[in-house]
Amino acid sequence: MKIFAAGMQTETNTFAPWPTGLRAFSEGRTARGNAVLEGTAPEHATARLWRDLCQRDGHDFFASLFAFAEPSGRTIQSVYEGLREEILRDLRSNDTWDVVLLFLHGAMIATDCDDCEGDLVSRVRAIVGPNATIGVELDPHCHLTQDLIDVADVVILMKEFPHDDYIDRARELYHLCVSARQGRVRPVSALFDCRMVGFYPTTQQPMSGLVESFRLAERLPRVLSVSFVHGFPWGDSPEMGSRVLVITDDDYALAAQCAKRIGLEVYARREALLPRFPSMDEALDEAMGTPGLVVLADIADNAGGGAPSDNVSLLRLMLSRGIRDAAVGAVWDPIVVNACADAGVGVSLNIRLGGKSGLASGESLDAQATVRACQEGHFQSGLGDSLSQLGLSVWIEIDGIDIVVSSLRTQVFDPRLFTGLGITLEDKKIVAVKSSHHFYNRFVPLAAKIIGVSTPGLLDMSFAHLKYTKKRDMEYYPRVSAPLG
Repeated sequence: MKIFAAGMQTETNTFAPWPTGLRAFSEGRTARGNAVLEGTAPEHATARLWRDLCQRDGHDFFASLFAFAEPSGRTIQSVYEGLREEILRDLRSNDTWDVVLLFLHGAMIATDCDDCEGDLVSRVRAIVGPNATIGVELDPHCHLTQDLIDVADVVILMKEFPHDDYIDRARELYHLCVSARQGRVRPVSALFDCRMVGFYPTTQQPMSGLVESFRLAERLPRVLSVSFVHGFPWGDSPEMGSRVLVITDDDYALAAQCAKRIGLEVYARREALLPRFPSMDEALDEAMGTPGLVVLADIADNAGGGAPSDNVSLLRLMLSRGIRDAAVGAVWDPIVVNACADAGVGVSLNIRLGGKSGLASGESLDAQATVRACQEGHFQSGLGDSLSQLGLSVWIEIDGIDIVVSSLRTQVFDPRLFTGLGITLEDKKIVAVKSSHHFYNRFVPLAAKIIGVSTPGLLDMSFAHLKYTKKRDMEYYPRVSAPLG
């Protein structure tokens, strides 16, 4: 068989202050052909897996464009269309494809397209025809539409948040698509709308237990796959929300019944699943009263959800309370990075840190900082075995608090963000990270406690009050208490 693979990913925060342009994909990750198979990012590892499985099974494999941009505002339409047309052009280069595997996000919105993934897959179908099998792997923070399900043969979402299972899901997608193309299974999909908007880390109850119930359901006869669509609350699109997707082998009634049963299980736990985070003062009080190192998550200013990552409100409060032996990172401020790099290690200088990208960035912090380290090409571990680049970065110290400032905008995944610059963590009382949850697994071994903090920023968790203009169904939990009755 001839198997084609491509990827295009960004998570669109429609409340973000600036659009996603071509430079965002250049600063992110854009690779083609053999270069895709040599990279260190999740999409590169996924492409290598598919290549290796094809070689093992005797299939021909072709890698097209794989492009990624850090989450931000709507993608410029011409940029989206240019990336899309490159993938479609590669598809047209061969008369016949048996399987098309696409590694997408699911929450990409362009300036003139609310459903980039659905648009792309529809155009892929028009080229490859009805006999080819199209498989799509999505991030659970997606807007899964019936249109996408109808045009693809198999859609599978990562189950975990943090999304460390993306390779497992890619392997699952490959096997299902190959089996479908060989006629050994006939995937049939059903979608159930939970009528919810939320935030669902899978490392804790009740979500961890629900994920186990998804896995148990996959052991039932004829059930091929169960996925939970978390949805992306900060992407204002018509179909935004939480859903359950079930794929069975040629049994739509079973798929619909299973999706509804699981969806109602999630819905029944909606109040327990609603995120509740302490204020900054409450979180700092709790941290200072807890023996050992405490990790604070600056949730609302998370670059991984499209926020600028330059709000320094939590840092300012820590300084005002005289907190020492603490670390904060990573603040995105290329201006400060360049000034500190030029000044050199050991130099103290007056800086204006953060607060540069818009209203969600808050006020800047004016302070005297000492440059402790500077590193070109700073990086951390990312999801799974991938690497996450931070570019030219500096470690500065302000009144006893060590701060990582980066020139590339990204969330915190790994302690190496700090230790790679020379910051020690074992002697810290508080480590504040700009991330919602992807940092969790790698910081658990270090922390006596991890606390999510209600910080000011673009990722507002007040889901009942977000100002949607395009969402079709406004009768959702928690906007209304019981949308399903």
